[in-house]
Amino acid sequence: MTEQLIILIEIILIDLVLAGDNAIIIGMVASKFEESNRKKIIFWGIGGAVVLRILFTFITAYLLQISGLRLIGGLLLLYICYKLYRDVIQNKIEEKNIDIDNSNLKKAIFTVILADVTMSLDNVLGVAGAAKDHYMLLAFGLGLSILLMAFAANYTARLIKKYSWISWVGLIAILLVAIQLIYEDLQILL
Repeated sequence: MTEQLIILIEIILIDLVLAGDNAIIIGMVASKFEESNRKKIIFWGIGGAVVLRILFTFITAYLLQISGLRLIGGLLLLYICYKLYRDVIQNKIEEKNIDIDNSNLKKAIFTVILADVTMSLDNVLGVAGAAKDHYMLLAFGLGLSILLMAFAANYTARLIKKYSWISWVGLIAILLVAIQLIYEDLQILL
């Protein structure tokens, strides 16, 4: 198996496990509004998420080239692995506590984008760490995460809930990326 194929599989697994959160948040916020406003929230929420993912991806890919920051990225991914492990072991989807002000459309859109800022970083860090210097695979991972978030998040969430082994495989892929980032940086630093 070639290195690029392994990276591609890692990216797909990471995206499957991490991309659904954003769409769930958008759906939760939008469900509190009437149909006409719901479409606006979904449009602006996904649009904001796309812009943030693109921005975060290129910043993260650049930062992971700097010695010392891969170690930090790897440690962050280890923490993400711990959180995912806890959720997989307890076999539950963490309920998101988001205060939704359904009196104002702009506040709702801001809530969605703010939630996306906090939840996009784990996905972007995992994909950028797995992609290494393969920028075409990085772009593929970015595109896949956006597609999963925008179109297939509910299906992906149901699939993962039905087949919990997908979570385990994704968790292992993220763990391997974290260990690899830490190892590569320690080799350079020591």
